[in-house]
Amino acid sequence: MATTITVLSQKGGTGKTTTTRTLVDVFRRVGLRVLAVDMDPQGNLTDYFAVGDDLDPTLADVLAGRADAAAAIHEDVLPASIHLAEAELLLSGKIGRELTLRRALGEVAGDYDLILVDCPPALGLLTVNALVAADAALISTEAEYFSLQGVEQALEVVEAARALSPDLTWIGAVLNIADMRTVHAREALEQLREGFGAKIFETPIRRSVAYAESAERAVSIVDYRPDLGADYLALADEVLDRLGRQGDREALAQLRADLGV
Repeated sequence: MATTITVLSQKGGTGKTTTTRTLVDVFRRVGLRVLAVDMDPQGNLTDYFAVGDDLDPTLADVLAGRADAAAAIHEDVLPASIHLAEAELLLSGKIGRELTLRRALGEVAGDYDLILVDCPPALGLLTVNALVAADAALISTEAEYFSLQGVEQALEVVEAARALSPDLTWIGAVLNIADMRTVHAREALEQLREGFGAKIFETPIRRSVAYAESAERAVSIVDYRPDLGADYLALADEVLDRLGRQGDREALAQLRADLGV
């Protein structure tokens, strides 16, 4: 059965979707079968993978009970649409609403090694569904003064989800969109490490306009700017280590050597 990782943040603009998309790409490059799940009504992760327009069915249909997960998967992506916002409203009136995504993914989990879920930039019902469906939570935060508070708020939702999914673990937080040349970014990272210690990933993701450029072209940053992609290759190695997937780390080490990063 697949290990499911939910990537979340308490607000937008933290690099959460880019992190999800790039980790999916890296994990696929080392031979893992990976399903990308877009829980954000904005559909940015869906756009990243360029799986096509006007897809039918989508995750909104799955959550509303109109389609099975297997029918809504397109090129190993379970895509979002604006109708996800409507699905969230429908879920709010259901008994066991927090378990909807977990039940749906349970039907396809045997087909994948990893499932990565990208959450909306909010800590509402869609995010709770994504966490209850997950084995591990990964928090994305940007290098700013309130980063510590943002991680704490996200952790409160992770803890709430554990009431329905006791085995859910928090594997860590990644500092995103960071210009480590600035005092502010270095202080933000220091503050996070003082607050959460080893739970903060060693690899910060550098700020660059290249991420937006690669997203616009639907090209992985690993191909578009391998020097920046090196950050995500290192982060992927840390994630695999915390998941206990040592064999996959060896394959990733070979990939990094082949790319020269």
